[in-house]
Amino acid sequence: QVQLVESGGGSVQAGGSLRLSCEASGYTYNIFCMGWFRQAPGKEREGVAAIVRGGGNTYYADSVKGQFTISRDNAKNTVYLQMTSLKPEDTAIYYCAADLRTCSLGRDNYAYWGQGTQVTVSS
Repeated sequence: QVQLVESGGGSVQAGGSLRLSCEASGYTYNIFCMGWFRQAPGKEREGVAAIVRGGGNTYYADSVKGQFTISRDNAKNTVYLQMTSLKPEDTAIYYCAADLRTCSLGRDNYAYWGQGTQVTVSS
């Protein structure tokens, strides 16, 4: 089992920045990929960014390329999502997830999920 705990969400004005963190515990050696997803009210959960735990390859949704940066610290079993130039449309609950076999922005591959952290961007 893998447990994931997100932190770093909050309220920010448009143009601001936030850094989300996700700490993994449990059988972390099984993790191949860590991803960030978000779900806005009335919308489906969408993949935002993902990173291969070993090699560090990264994947981004087109909507956040150049705006968000995913990174990892394997020694701390933590993955980060640096979000800059935030817009009201970035408002959502952000979830961290762990994939044991592949790495993509498809949510169906992820076996473990955190509880989510709210990000609210005001105009």
